Amino acid sequence: MPALTPTDEDFMRLALAQAKAAAADGEVPVGAVVVKDGQVIAIGRNAPIEGHDPTAHAEVVALRSAAQALGNYRLEGCTLYVTLEPCAMCSGAMLHARLARVVFGAADPKTGAAGSVLNLFAHEQLNHQTVVQGGVLADEAAELLRGFFKERRVNQHPLREDALRAPDACFQDLPGYPWQPHYLSDLPTLNGWRMHYLDEGPPDAPLTWLCLHGNPAWSYLYRKMIPVLLASGGRVVAPDMIGFGRSDKPKKESAHSFSWHRQVLLEFIARLDLRNVVLVVQDWGGLLGLTLPMEAPERYRGLLVMNTTLATGETPLSPGFLAWRTMCAQNPAFDVARLFARGNPQMGADECAAYNAPFPDKGHRAALRAFPALVPEHLDDDGAAISRQAQDFWSSQWTGQSFMAIGQQDPVLGEPVMRALQRSIRHCPEPMLLPQAGHFLQEHGEAIAQAAVRHFGAAAPR
Repeated sequence: MPALTPTDEDFMRLALAQAKAAAADGEVPVGAVVVKDGQVIAIGRNAPIEGHDPTAHAEVVALRSAAQALGNYRLEGCTLYVTLEPCAMCSGAMLHARLARVVFGAADPKTGAAGSVLNLFAHEQLNHQTVVQGGVLADEAAELLRGFFKERRVNQHPLREDALRAPDACFQDLPGYPWQPHYLSDLPTLNGWRMHYLDEGPPDAPLTWLCLHGNPAWSYLYRKMIPVLLASGGRVVAPDMIGFGRSDKPKKESAHSFSWHRQVLLEFIARLDLRNVVLVVQDWGGLLGLTLPMEAPERYRGLLVMNTTLATGETPLSPGFLAWRTMCAQNPAFDVARLFARGNPQMGADECAAYNAPFPDKGHRAALRAFPALVPEHLDDDGAAISRQAQDFWSSQWTGQSFMAIGQQDPVLGEPVMRALQRSIRHCPEPMLLPQAGHFLQEHGEAIAQAAVRHFGAAAPR
């Protein structure tokens, strides 16, 4: 029995499969296929977000692939099937490619250039005429689009397939953490990952305290400092890095890199247009955060630095950090709550348990496994070169005020490491020493915040 000849509907179903794949990646669900002599020679799906490319519509992606397959940018004798009426850009590309036919599914009353808003294919002055047919499986294509945008109206931050999200119930009634969550997911580098942050106090405050946490902590770490900073009349912004806190958790460790997290923070600061910033950093908050001000020095007025360093690859990592990295590799499921309890005997059991809230199972812990190995150790490691640039900035170009606090019981990044950092920061005064504090000295944060408010001359309490 002879094989049945594929129909326009058959090829449009292949395009719909590409549209569904685009939706799964957080892109507007549009798919396309290019056919020649009854055979599919190219496929395409929307990918402008993924590729940071405004021209990466499904049709253009498919046209590029077809041209490569044929070794010719002229696609004579080819038909392009696309689930949504093409826009002006794509219609122009189709005409330039000299397609024989264009078959689309749903009409686009907002940007359609094949009859809805205008019809580029109807201009007889053009030196090539392409036959256009619309309405093939239009209902299916339109329903796919309606479902996609309905979900985004209901859920502004849909979960990526390669991400996990700790349930909201994990964060209910945490002691000393009453603030409302804020989220964004549309930063270019985030590419759909949902990032959580606290944003408290007046937008026009005289100082904005940007509080960056480290590993394995999250914004909960600043709960004892935030009330003091707010009482001074300041604004407090405290993001959770991707992989931590209420932010999304990539399933794969490979999603994390020094440069990627740094770029997210740069875009976050620009999106919120933070000004008069006192940068508050500790642990990874400093490894990343200390590389930020040199990109826009005019945004920053001060630095509050605690138990952290710049990893430039020029000096060996501290023995304490190397021991920590080894422990994490040997015990990837270590108990975060127990870690905080061991270094902070003054903490209550419920406070320690709160640090486990973002990590309900091992699937949520990819960042905890990844971060120890991401600290730049050698000159060519990711982050080392930018850290050397930052070191030069702090030693020769920084013009703001600085304040340092050191937890003297820190076995990882304690006083010797911090003294070396102090010497590299221009005009950094004698640090505040906390004899009983360990690595996470924000657990003694009320006194630190009070001293910082006095040092930076914030507004009087309201």
